[in-house]
Amino acid sequence: MDEGQDLVAANMGDDVLFGDVADLIERAHTRAAVAVNSELVMLYWSVGRRIREDVLGGERAVYGEQVVRRLAVGLTTRFGRGWGQRSLERMVRFAEVYPAQQIASTLSTQLTWSHLSELIALFDQRQRDFYAVSAANEHWSVRTLRERIASKLYERTLAAVGSPDALEAQLAALSGGSGTQPLVTQPTILLRDPYVLDFLGLPSEHSEAQLERAILDQMQRFLLELGAGFAFVERQKRMTVDGRDYRLDLLMYHIHLRCYVAIELKSRPLEPGDFGQTTLYLRWLAAYENRDGDAAPLGIVLCTERGPEQVRLLGLDEGDVRAARYVVEPVRASLERALKG
Repeated sequence: MDEGQDLVAANMGDDVLFGDVADLIERAHTRAAVAVNSELVMLYWSVGRRIREDVLGGERAVYGEQVVRRLAVGLTTRFGRGWGQRSLERMVRFAEVYPAQQIASTLSTQLTWSHLSELIALFDQRQRDFYAVSAANEHWSVRTLRERIASKLYERTLAAVGSPDALEAQLAALSGGSGTQPLVTQPTILLRDPYVLDFLGLPSEHSEAQLERAILDQMQRFLLELGAGFAFVERQKRMTVDGRDYRLDLLMYHIHLRCYVAIELKSRPLEPGDFGQTTLYLRWLAAYENRDGDAAPLGIVLCTERGPEQVRLLGLDEGDVRAARYVVEPVRASLERALKG
């Protein structure tokens, strides 16, 4: 080996060493950050529980607010920002919402105090559980959590799943995942009804071509709305059957479910033929695209409206082909109408 080869080998060795050491440092930083966050969250829980039990409980509740106000002044004087009255009230609320120390401790390893501050503002326990599990499993930022709450993701997912008990059972399976290995046992929880696509900037009246182009232009946000695990594969996927070409609007792959997801875009209400069309695409994907280890493909027909009787008769609320509405209007008004439909 000449001098040049020695130098190349040395540089390659340096790169490998640097990569390994950098990885060790980043992992240590992550563990340290998780540990610090966990300690901080449990501190807030302990403070909230102490105030709730010793100050706001029983007969002391009459003057409890004054005590909390004086406590906030003293703590702020000694420890600085973060210990004002509103902060203490959030800590009390945290201990009230999650009275079991074990549950609070588990949450402290999965979510930050900023996440938890958003959750404790919700008054429905099942709703809080849904967002807590989803945020931890999909690694949402606080901003994403706020957006999901504002867009009524819980209500939309509940509409797709069918009942609070069914959603709770699927959440229990979902929370069995850990770290970067989420556990998803059923695809139903991945569905929304309706999907909120107001970020596309489309008018109420638009074509399927306009819808597809807008989605491609905003693919990152579209994937976020679909949920964790979706990866874009191809647009206008060509499938040839009996010498005739067919085109699937969007082909996705779900990493956790390990299956292809065929998405058909319909800028109109659902029609019976959509079921047969999407079923054909799924059978073609299973025959010609699936590899060892892939699960059966799933199909989603995105449409502007779906009649409940049609959905029931075609089985589009179960099975491998589902129908879901989408809205492109401003979120609040359109969601209120869609969720009542």
